Amino acid sequence: MTLEATPPTTLSRSPRRRNSTRPLGVRALTVLVGCLAAVSAFVTAPTASATGTDAESSDQYVFPDAQADDGAHITAVKRLDTRMADLTVASPAMGGEVPVRVILPRGWSADSTRTFPTLYLLQGASDDYTSWTRETDVEELAQDADMLIVTPEGGRAGFYTNWWNYGRAGGPNWETFHTVELPQILERGYRAGNRRALAGLSEGGLGALNYAGRHPGEYVFAGSFSGVVDILDGALRSGINLTCMREKVDAMKLWGDPFRQRDLWDDHNPAAHVERLRGVKVYLSAAAGLPGPFDAGQDIFAGFLESPVYVPTRDFYQRLRAAGIDVTADLNPSGSHAWPYWQRQLHLAWPSVLSALQVTA
Repeated sequence: MTLEATPPTTLSRSPRRRNSTRPLGVRALTVLVGCLAAVSAFVTAPTASATGTDAESSDQYVFPDAQADDGAHITAVKRLDTRMADLTVASPAMGGEVPVRVILPRGWSADSTRTFPTLYLLQGASDDYTSWTRETDVEELAQDADMLIVTPEGGRAGFYTNWWNYGRAGGPNWETFHTVELPQILERGYRAGNRRALAGLSEGGLGALNYAGRHPGEYVFAGSFSGVVDILDGALRSGINLTCMREKVDAMKLWGDPFRQRDLWDDHNPAAHVERLRGVKVYLSAAAGLPGPFDAGQDIFAGFLESPVYVPTRDFYQRLRAAGIDVTADLNPSGSHAWPYWQRQLHLAWPSVLSALQVTA
C-alpha cells in the first residue's frame, strides 16, 4: 500500500513512544531470537561478486585534478563495462583507500561542459558496495536517465557516521567521506552537479535519512527501504548491537552509550529530527514480516529481520506527514528483509527519484 495523502491502515497496532529506552518487549525478543539464529541482522548475505564481463584496467577516467579539499583523490579505476567502473579513492577521512562504483549516463563525456544529477545508493550491513548492481537491475533501469549513479562502500558495520571512538579522533569517518570528499571528487572529475538524491536499504536507509537531514540543502530526495529510522527503538538498537557483534565491531565506538551519550544518539537519529527533512522528498518502505510474494526460497528468518522496522517506519511516516514534510510510504503486512523486495522498492521509488532530480527517462 503506497501512502501519500492518507495515513497507513495496515496492522492497526498502537504507535510506540519515540526514542523509547525501555527493556525489549515481546516483539523485540522475537526478533532477537530470529537474529541470533540467523547469525545476522539487517542483512541478506551477499552472493557472487559482480565484476562485469568486459572488465579491464584503465586510467581513462582518472582525473589528477579531481581532488577533494582535504586531498582525497582517485588512485585507480577498473572499468566493468561501457558505463560502469569501480573507483579506488584515497581518503584522509577514512585513513586509507575506499572502493566506489559509478554508473555513468549515456550522455556523459569527460570533455562535456554539462553536469549531471547524482543518485547515491547505500548498502546494508554485512555487505559491500557491489550489492546494488549485483542484486538489482539498477543499471538497466537507469539506462535512459541522464544522471550519475554512485554506490560507495559503507563498511560491513559502518552505520554511516563518523565514529565517536570514545571521544578520540581517528575514524572511520564515513559521513565525511560520503558527504564531503566523494561529492567534491565527482563534481570536479565526473561532471556531477549539485542536485543529489540518496536511497538506502536497512542500515543504508539510516544513512540516507541522516545524510539528508544533517546536511540541509544538499539532497533533494531520501529513500529508506526497510531502514533503521529510529536508533533508540529497543528492537532496532538490539539489531545494531547484533550487527556489530557479528562484524566484531565495538558498538560503543559508533555513538557511545545511549544513556550517557544521549545527545550524540539523538543527533544521529532520524526519528528525533523530523524538521531536518523539510524540503526533502522522503520515501519510506517497510513490511510487517508476514510471508509475501517473493519469500519462496528466502531465508526463513528474513521475516523476523523485517518485522522490527515496520512500526518505527509507520510512526516516522505519520510524524513526517503531520509536520507537512513531503513523504510517501509503502507499508505492507507481508514481505521480508530480502533483495526481491528492495528491487521492487527501487522501481516503486524510481519516479519520485527522477522527479526530485528533475531527470526525464
